[in-house]
Amino acid sequence: MTNYQDKKAVVIGGTHGMGLATVKRLVHGGAEVLLTGRNEDNLAKIRREFGARVHALRSNIADINDIAILGAAAGQKLGAIDLLHINAGISELEPFDQVSEASYDRQFAVNTKGAFFTVQRLAPLIREGGSIVFTSSVADEGGHPGMSVYSATKAALVSFASVLAAELLPRGIRVNTVSPGFIDTPTKGVAGLTETERAEFKALGDTITPMKRNGTADEVARAVLFLAFEATFTTGAKLAVDGGLGQKLSIPA
Repeated sequence: MTNYQDKKAVVIGGTHGMGLATVKRLVHGGAEVLLTGRNEDNLAKIRREFGARVHALRSNIADINDIAILGAAAGQKLGAIDLLHINAGISELEPFDQVSEASYDRQFAVNTKGAFFTVQRLAPLIREGGSIVFTSSVADEGGHPGMSVYSATKAALVSFASVLAAELLPRGIRVNTVSPGFIDTPTKGVAGLTETERAEFKALGDTITPMKRNGTADEVARAVLFLAFEATFTTGAKLAVDGGLGQKLSIPA
């Protein structure tokens, strides 16, 4: 396990899946972490498992007041931080002609607006030489039926990361993005799927991913922490963790 002794991190959306895998690696490496989530049962489970090394805060990234409370809590509990990982996101898969205004607003509120204003609020806490890592998606480029709004929110996130990388250069803060493909998480990254639909979604990933499997949450976590702490000459970059899905690979028959 990599040594993160004395490092301090904030993980937005850290109670399950890729966010939780990142928290586990940080804590097991010696870091102190503040994570957010919306499900109180999940937060309570985190508190029992990790104890004082993790501060679990109920917070809604889409709520500007919650972002302000988060900023105050991070300053009080951690002080200066080494990593801000923006991992919260939602996906509602719908053909474009069935997208409602409410669905559109929900996805942009979480994936784009919430991410932007969370960084704006917490950036002053990031140490010189620290790092911001966004979680995007393989769907942040290209055309994917049923993902018109979701893909747009993630494309905007990558654009934010590029500009923030430039604006934060004077403080030595690196800003990068990890772009997962099909990852084996409890929700599969899609809101409202039934157990059968999740199994079908996983099978689809196994079929169309060039490496012929879904990735693991821990594989994404390792990529996040590589960008955060090891890729010290990398900023404004997007790292695909997608088994080759977005790389236009030619697969032998």
